[in-house]
Amino acid sequence: MEDVKQLVTAIKKGDLKPIYFLMGEEAYYIDKISQFIENNVLEASEKGFNQMVLYGRDVSVDDIVSNAKRYPMMAERQVVIVKEAQDLSRTIEKLAKYAEQPQPTTVLVVNYKYKKLDKRKVLYKAITKNGGVVFESKKLYENQVPDWIRRVLKGDGYEISPKAALMLVEFLGTDLSKVNNELNKLKIILPKGTQITPDHIEENIGISKDFNNFELRKAVGERHIIKAYQIAKHFADNPKDNPIVVTVALLFNFFSQLLHLHGMSDKNPRSVASALRVNPYFVNEYLTAARNYPMKKVSANIALLREFDIKSKGVGANNISQGDLLKELLVRLFN
Repeated sequence: MEDVKQLVTAIKKGDLKPIYFLMGEEAYYIDKISQFIENNVLEASEKGFNQMVLYGRDVSVDDIVSNAKRYPMMAERQVVIVKEAQDLSRTIEKLAKYAEQPQPTTVLVVNYKYKKLDKRKVLYKAITKNGGVVFESKKLYENQVPDWIRRVLKGDGYEISPKAALMLVEFLGTDLSKVNNELNKLKIILPKGTQITPDHIEENIGISKDFNNFELRKAVGERHIIKAYQIAKHFADNPKDNPIVVTVALLFNFFSQLLHLHGMSDKNPRSVASALRVNPYFVNEYLTAARNYPMKKVSANIALLREFDIKSKGVGANNISQGDLLKELLVRLFN
């Protein structure tokens, strides 16, 4: 994220703000910025007396203000970091009085995860008016995460194939901290310069490169019926690792994209990749599927997937196993 780079660059240059209020749905960037300040603003010899870490569940806003108003000892400034500040959400507005006149020798860092300040209220206005920073860490959309994985790995001297990146997203979702933990494991095992492939993912993270939702989607798109049923059997044998709710959601999104594709006049691969928000590497897969499923069938399959979304959640299908439900879904998608 560009805002993160700008923030870190400014801190490196010594352009420090009195308050860093880090908020939002994506905890990864909140942790990264907070850790960077914790590790880099003070010298090691200054931290003992001048760096304090507080936790929202253990302190009040008054405690935070009291610590922030202290003067540094034998140093130019002190750093006060409040972790899990969302536990103070009911009283966090009380911090506004301090934010209106923050201590110039204190760097106060507030980690307010999974929540946001109301921009209309006094605290937000006080922080931004008096030299502080309010940083919102927004959740990435699923289609943005593979590119994020590629950028993170490239920064550390690695490459990754598009399919391998998609496998990680399908298995781990959009939680960047969770994805980053798995990337760190791969970086420990594999030498720099490696291009990470589906084989590496299968061997080191345990995600099957042949039996996953990504491969099922491809088989359905190609009308490769035998392969689709083989994957469905694997899912039936391992229902905990392959919940049908996730499979139905992925197929619903796939056919919705095909409907969009059918409505496009310009089917140039670059235009398709941009319109569907997919990696250009996968465009041919969508074009093949569009040839295999005319618009009328795509619309029927979207309606069908809505029906099975309800069934997959147990409504009207209490006595049907996930495996049988998926097999029935595939029969009706293909026919």
